[in-house]
Amino acid sequence: MVDHLANTEINSQRIAAVENCFGASGQPLAVPGRVLLGEGILTKECRKKPKPRIFFLFNDILVYGSIVINKRKYNSQHIIPLEDVTLETLPDTLQMKNRWMIKTSKKSFVVSAASLTERKEWISHLEECIRHLLTKMGRQPSTEHAAPWIPDKATDICMRCTQTKFSTLTRRHHCRKCGFVVCADCSRQRFLMPRLSPKPLRVCNLCYRQLLAEEKKEAEADRRQPERICSAIPGYEPSSGDDSDKSDDDKTDQWPADTEFYTSEVSWSAFHS
Repeated sequence: MVDHLANTEINSQRIAAVENCFGASGQPLAVPGRVLLGEGILTKECRKKPKPRIFFLFNDILVYGSIVINKRKYNSQHIIPLEDVTLETLPDTLQMKNRWMIKTSKKSFVVSAASLTERKEWISHLEECIRHLLTKMGRQPSTEHAAPWIPDKATDICMRCTQTKFSTLTRRHHCRKCGFVVCADCSRQRFLMPRLSPKPLRVCNLCYRQLLAEEKKEAEADRRQPERICSAIPGYEPSSGDDSDKSDDDKTDQWPADTEFYTSEVSWSAFHS
């Protein structure tokens, strides 16, 4: 199906429609061989509270963003290369059902679907795209993943010292290594983790000691093997633990009149065939 759609006019129209929805705030998405396979609204478990997000599945990337006007305007675009993605099905909670985790080396987060069928469809299509892409690239699935951030409301006390109680004046912070909710005293250190950001990031005291030990061990190994060749995963722009709630105040983009596929009434993700 991907090969059949790759160079078709309808695929070009579909991708152009997504680009128009993100407007100037988004990155260009049309590249040779890229195919838009499906889209839909999923609930993303963010730091403060769960929020609806629009997701687009391409044959090589997963794109999501905030909804300003559904089917018309989106912002806060995030692009995730599929070769860096692994999936993990999660059990239901009292608040959220049909959950799974999208894990990457830079960011991991939990999403939920409106139904069990929708979750199965998303996971099935994602896994098929990932498998096809890794086979094409001759790569193995990624094994290094960023820790997901634990939501603020999950705890009223620091998850490291278990003494500090959060309040209006005592802020919650997140360790970028383990994702725990911690107080300021338990997360005063910063550490450079190039896979996540070019700048040093906040980490809890325990993770800081572990990272220092790992850095020392790697430095000793480098001295013993000075010509070691390091490889890097192709990067993409890291995002914060929580998506922006700010709306784009730019003029709403005009909707292309010839994109009928987008106006169909669907109650869940529409995967195009």
